[in-house]
Amino acid sequence: MALVPLTSADMEKNLHVWLETEFTYFKVEELAAELTALERDEQDFILNWIRRIASTHITLAWQFGRRAPALLPRMERRLLEAWAIHTCDVFDRTGLQNALRIMEQVDSFDEAQHPHDAAGALFEDIAPILGNFVCGLSGRRLKLEEGDAAWTDGERIVLPPLIATLPDLDDNFQLAKITVALLWAQTRFGSLRIDHATLAASYADPERALTRLYALEILRLSAHIARELPGLHRQMQRLRGQLDPALPASWQPYEVTLSTREATLDDSLALLAAAYEEADCPQWSDQGCLRPDAIAAARAARLDIEKARLRIKLAELLDEHQANQAEAPEAPITPPELNVEPRDENGQLDFDITLDDAPIAPPDGVKQLLTSVYLDFGEIPPDYLTPAGDGEYDPNRVFDQPEDTDSVWQGTYHEKGAELYPEWDHGRQHYRKNWCVMREKPVTPVYDDFYRDTLGKHAGLVRHLRRKFEALRDENRLEKRQTQGDEIDLDALIEALADARDGSEMSDRLFMRTHRAERNIAVAFLVDMSGSTKGWINEAEREALILLCEALELLGDRYAIYGFSGTTRKRCELFRIKTFDDRYDDEVKARISGIRPQEYTRMGFALRHMTKLLNQIEAKTRVLVTLSDGRPDDYFDVYRGVYGVEDTRMALMEASRTGIHPFCITLDREARDYLPHMYGAARYIILDDVRQLPVKVTDIYRRITT
Repeated sequence: MALVPLTSADMEKNLHVWLETEFTYFKVEELAAELTALERDEQDFILNWIRRIASTHITLAWQFGRRAPALLPRMERRLLEAWAIHTCDVFDRTGLQNALRIMEQVDSFDEAQHPHDAAGALFEDIAPILGNFVCGLSGRRLKLEEGDAAWTDGERIVLPPLIATLPDLDDNFQLAKITVALLWAQTRFGSLRIDHATLAASYADPERALTRLYALEILRLSAHIARELPGLHRQMQRLRGQLDPALPASWQPYEVTLSTREATLDDSLALLAAAYEEADCPQWSDQGCLRPDAIAAARAARLDIEKARLRIKLAELLDEHQANQAEAPEAPITPPELNVEPRDENGQLDFDITLDDAPIAPPDGVKQLLTSVYLDFGEIPPDYLTPAGDGEYDPNRVFDQPEDTDSVWQGTYHEKGAELYPEWDHGRQHYRKNWCVMREKPVTPVYDDFYRDTLGKHAGLVRHLRRKFEALRDENRLEKRQTQGDEIDLDALIEALADARDGSEMSDRLFMRTHRAERNIAVAFLVDMSGSTKGWINEAEREALILLCEALELLGDRYAIYGFSGTTRKRCELFRIKTFDDRYDDEVKARISGIRPQEYTRMGFALRHMTKLLNQIEAKTRVLVTLSDGRPDDYFDVYRGVYGVEDTRMALMEASRTGIHPFCITLDREARDYLPHMYGAARYIILDDVRQLPVKVTDIYRRITT
């Protein structure tokens, strides 16, 4: 049965709730009247997105509602959704004015520009895959970003929010991948080594000159991709055959010249004068565009700083070499000779470095610098290979310095040096990308008597725990339904006899055997360090961690301990107490003693970071245990209430999807209102008395890891 369209009055009620504001310029009645003329599914679609966008900003929601009725007849809904999400992302990054500008662009984004919107490849879907693809290619490390078109400046590759040129989703993804490969090839094979603006200015029509130079370079770079990525080149040929006209006959000689392995940018420049006179200029659907100003700005910012960094690093290599020579019994007193030879074989760029004709393996940092310099010049200039003299450069100005995790928050917020994590916006039903600015910082060790006092206070419990965990370490496991064993598995035998009576084949897995199971477990403990843990709770948390570490050292499981706290999305802090690689030594014990209450309980970023760390550990079983005293919360923004609970729930679901087992130990007596929703019915325990925590936490650990 078709749903009856909503009346204007019904829609006004919803719109007044979602667009409620102290201002009166939203003409809700007019919008409701316009929506009344639509079918019910169209009304539901628009109202749903008005509600979702309103959770970000009501002005954006209002603008979407005004435009959507006219756009629905000529645009795929998937495209409208993509632009709504993109608008919210722009608002997150750059504010309301830029987001409104994006919203206004929807009117000109018609079907003629994107004929196959429903099968389009969204940037947010393909970026993780293409990001890994770019990382696997030789050359400078490039970041993948979303923008208005496809282009590169030599530091990053930019793609539009949607690629919908073809009717098939996989073909659109392949088109995006080919575009990324061509943009990467510009950095790898020297297309960006010249000043394009200066070159173009020498022609009567600079734009014509740049267009034809870019076409020549696409011919050359396509040939490189044919050699380096033959499978992708076959896809390129197939899609170009569908989308692009054949290469003009007058351009075919250029293609022959530029297809040789030895062809360089100089060959394209040599052909430019002739190509400039051509009436036709080929364009390909996968070529992206050229941004000379962006290329020049990125290159200018890079050259001087990389020269200084490379010279400093080479000086350090020489100092190390001379120190080793001095330790030798008969070291010659002669200046060492440094030589760097680029090696570009089979598409892979590498460097041979010798000191006094002896080969050395350069550190990764030196290799990266040499690679970047080579890509800019096609060689390593001699002055770049002169080691820096004493005091020639201030390393603090040349190299990125780690930010002071305390002072960085003063004044304007800085994201430099931080890790960025998404956050789930329940109202928007979508992630806010790169939303949480997270920094790891160590807990300051406190060398006091807390460790010894805890062991003395719980001496009997410590002995009991040690016995239980030793037994757990040495216990045997009973394996059923084996082909060989010490005893008959009665359940398996009964099933096998029943199968035989029915005429089915009888199983031979009829035995049981005991087996000494090897423990292969990695556990991360995430400790709430919010301000509400002040006093008894903080002391109980620290005591519980001491007792747990004592027991885990006997068991041999790999474990890490981190604390978390946050004040708004811009100040998300994770506190290192013990990493997986740290030994349980006096410093770790002093860090546990140094755990102190901080700010608020912003939890999602911490769970996502711990998920990332756990997934780097090779283990059969990975467990993430959160120790908290209350619900997710941040006083200064929307993280309070449903938003924080839903973000935490989504972070836990992300962890579960990677094979991690989350569990929560909480001291919040009201946790039954939200923990089953976040963790599930069997993945949490509520302690009514904080003094139970040191006693219970080890029993809980035993239960969730066996």
